[in-house]
Amino acid sequence: MRIPDAKLAEIWDRGFTVVEGFLDPETLSAAQEALWGYYPRPEDYFANPDAWPKLAKSQFAGLRLYPYNSWALNRVPVYPDLIDAAERFLQTKQVDVYKIELWAKYAGAIDYDQAHHRDYGNHTLVVPRADGLMPQMTCFILLSDVTELDGPTKAVPIDKTRHLPIGVNRVEMGEFFDDEVAVTGPAGSILIYKTDVFHRGSNFGAPGRSRFVMPVDFKPRGWAWQGKHA
Repeated sequence: MRIPDAKLAEIWDRGFTVVEGFLDPETLSAAQEALWGYYPRPEDYFANPDAWPKLAKSQFAGLRLYPYNSWALNRVPVYPDLIDAAERFLQTKQVDVYKIELWAKYAGAIDYDQAHHRDYGNHTLVVPRADGLMPQMTCFILLSDVTELDGPTKAVPIDKTRHLPIGVNRVEMGEFFDDEVAVTGPAGSILIYKTDVFHRGSNFGAPGRSRFVMPVDFKPRGWAWQGKHA
């Protein structure tokens, strides 16, 4: 699905946008099936969580880095509509994808709650420019349905945080709970946000739930001070 111009504009106005139905059904289904080459199926995990102790070591234990052993997964970061969105948002045809990950979470494995934070700290050597020059486009592609019970990412619209200096990249737990928006949607949806947007991971709201996403991030080519763990 080609992302409408209005949705890309919302990233500048609100700090983030969510587009449902982004991946076509065939691409989504193939990617979902390929997940089980890296993770236990939810029914297998919850039948015996102790069989996968590594998933309980940290909030980030479910991360798996690109490349993958399946074209069904490797093709998602170069999905034509994703590249098109990056070129339009970054306003250049010369783009780099600088981070590709898979991320699985299982209810009860660990406490996934986080305080609100900005992502630029490990994406660029300097703070993002206030004038919007030199942007980065960060994305979460949902590979499973995500409801309020499934540990959704929770983002804060930028009009609620403009009073904070750009150098502040983390706040106390709970400070923006009243302002946050849960990013929910069916599998195949995409969240796109800027690195200066306050957001957080949240815990699951019920047992037996799981969440699978693919984070993919883009930047204009040649800007060497930007990149994961910059």
